[in-house]
Amino acid sequence: MSKSQSGLSPPILLTILLTSPTGVETGDFNAGAFFIFYNLTSFTLSMSQWEKLRKLAPVYTQQVDGLYDRDDLPMDVRHYLSAWIEKQDWERAATDYGLAIILFQQLLENLDIQHSRFVQEDSFLMQHNIRRYKNIFQKYQEEPCMLAGRIQWFLDEEKKILQSAELAEQVRQLCVEQQAMEMDSVQDLEQKMAAFRNEVQCMEYSIVCLEDQQDEFDFKFKTHRMEAVKDQNEQQTQLRLLQLLVNQLNTCRKNMLRGLDKLLNRAVDLMKTVMQELEQWQRRQQRASIGAPEQVSLDQLEKWFTCVALSLFQVREFLRKLDELSEKVSYENDPLKTQKPLLQTRADKLLCNLLLSSFVVENQPSMPQGKGPLVLKTSSQFSVKVRLLVKFPELNHSMKVEVSMESNSPQTKAYRRFNVLGTKSKVLSMNESHSGGFVADFRHLSLKEQKSGGGGKGSNEISLSVTEELHIINFETDFNFKGMSLKMQTSSLPFVVISNSSQQQSAWASVLWFNLLSHDARDVTFFASSPSSPWPQFAEMMSWQFLSATGLGLNQAQTEMIAFRLFGKQQSYDDLNVSWAKFSKENAPLTFWLWFDGILMLVKQYLADLWKDGLIMGFVTKAKEKNLLKRKQRGTFLLRFSESLMGGVTFSWRDTTITGDPEIKTVRPFTKSDLDQIPFHEIIRNFQLMEQDNVPENPLLYLYPNIPKDEAFRKYYSDKSGEQSPYIEYIRTKLMFVTTENSSEASELCAESEQTTIDSSALTLEKFLSDPLLSPPDGAGRKKC
Repeated sequence: MSKSQSGLSPPILLTILLTSPTGVETGDFNAGAFFIFYNLTSFTLSMSQWEKLRKLAPVYTQQVDGLYDRDDLPMDVRHYLSAWIEKQDWERAATDYGLAIILFQQLLENLDIQHSRFVQEDSFLMQHNIRRYKNIFQKYQEEPCMLAGRIQWFLDEEKKILQSAELAEQVRQLCVEQQAMEMDSVQDLEQKMAAFRNEVQCMEYSIVCLEDQQDEFDFKFKTHRMEAVKDQNEQQTQLRLLQLLVNQLNTCRKNMLRGLDKLLNRAVDLMKTVMQELEQWQRRQQRASIGAPEQVSLDQLEKWFTCVALSLFQVREFLRKLDELSEKVSYENDPLKTQKPLLQTRADKLLCNLLLSSFVVENQPSMPQGKGPLVLKTSSQFSVKVRLLVKFPELNHSMKVEVSMESNSPQTKAYRRFNVLGTKSKVLSMNESHSGGFVADFRHLSLKEQKSGGGGKGSNEISLSVTEELHIINFETDFNFKGMSLKMQTSSLPFVVISNSSQQQSAWASVLWFNLLSHDARDVTFFASSPSSPWPQFAEMMSWQFLSATGLGLNQAQTEMIAFRLFGKQQSYDDLNVSWAKFSKENAPLTFWLWFDGILMLVKQYLADLWKDGLIMGFVTKAKEKNLLKRKQRGTFLLRFSESLMGGVTFSWRDTTITGDPEIKTVRPFTKSDLDQIPFHEIIRNFQLMEQDNVPENPLLYLYPNIPKDEAFRKYYSDKSGEQSPYIEYIRTKLMFVTTENSSEASELCAESEQTTIDSSALTLEKFLSDPLLSPPDGAGRKKC
């Protein structure tokens, strides 16, 4: 009631507040001391619920201690009567007066039994406690349903503590997903979330208690005014009682506000952790988009965001309820008038920040047939998925998401601009996600270039190639829920737009470089001054490409060969940097990236199993190859990638000269056109070296270091061999090799490692003899270096 409604003049009330003859102060308000009732389904456990609670880890038994720190249901009563309490239907008794009064009488009888027991055991302290508890429960004689509801609430709160403990145990034991944080940190956050939810629920009951306390004061004050007692002594007694009640009410209001402030402090700590995890997820998503083996599931983040958001919405409800209480009863220096607005502003700001951060792009833009995400082709369909991490079922199908291109494009020379075509508006729905996430999945979008271009006035002179231009798609939606209205916006990672499939390799190089090095997900001018990559970081990214394509990344020896190609011989590569130009621009037309990606595509399409089984050494220099093979027995061979040809694989083997000296021979690299006709393992199986006047033989006997060839490759062989082989026709025309060298490759080999290259040209011996463009057999000998 207001000042005017109460009939109590401000000076009298102010005196009551400031001069308490009893000196009664209730002390700091404990939010954990109050509880809210829930009508949840009762349940039966094989082990009693109370026994399960007693066996929990200390972090959960502390929650149980907090639950029973008042006399609403003393822990002693809960302990000694646990079996009887858990067998009763308190939920029904909360609405059934007849059952409630029966259970009330049985409760008192059970307390009498316990009292007699402690008399016999001569336990003076417990005798005293049981008598006191019985007196406390006597006040429910007229309202037994209320007592039943309170006991049911305690049982339900116990169940929630058990569920939290079980969830944490499942996380510890199953380890279903790799989390960004260590498992103990995840469990710690889960426990903090559970404690936070429990505190919010306790605070809800404290609001009920505060309202009851206020109603009691209001009733007694109105009764005092209506009765108009003339006896001065009795009037003073009533005033002292009112003084005590209003003093306690004021103290409880202060403590209530203090408790809400502590809740918001807890929310701030939880939000910091959750926001850090969101930032780490965003970085993991960038890395995963370029092949890193990162876990990017959002399910756990969704649980945390939703938990904090729901709790903050409840805090806002508490503050609204305090407004109502303040309207009914207020007085000078009312803490609800002075402190509550600050708490309201703080709670709204926290909730707003949480909600704005909860709108994310779950799956970045990608084409079904692209090299990877974030490379889009004009007029080709692509998909992208957004997700709201705050999952409120009430909002299902009510929030519409709109798609648009970034409007603030950089004013660079000839920078292109695009329009989004297709279904550009979808609602967030829980029906489009396998995990039940709150998503909008755009599956049929495309891009069309705007005709106006050239940058216009004010454009600077920075010129970017088509595959260095970065573009962004924006997503917007309106959030309206329980009085909170926000306009939400999120953006995709920058992507490259191509108009021809021949640009895919260069575009993917840009995507790799940006997501490896950029920490600003909206920096579309990144390539105007692209940073260099430290070698260790670059080497890891190169390994990811093989890992994502085949399941096996690069080992240290392989990455050292790549470093040798980029930097030459160095004592250590760890302090060196790879520039964007060295990665994708220098040495045109065969840049480093085109050479590497050509190998990667060849392996992915034709050699994935051999690579994954570790049969291909792959990245090895000719000099190292010679050193490895010359110490091995005759017929030892290894498989490596060509250093001068894009997308070529070859093999070298150890042979012996007439004088018995070791000699390393290499066949001309095989490319896509060869492997389209016959698998590489069949080439190795049926390879024959034909020299003049010699019987054809397969010189490949042992895969380096000393694995018999058939043992290494047998599981890949076709069932039929010899004349029955499905590849026999190709073998007859392709695998009759002569000792003619490929000039470009041979001169390189002679200069570097004194190796002999065997030509794998598509010809039989007969065709060779009749080809006027090639040397006749008698002139076919090894070219001397």
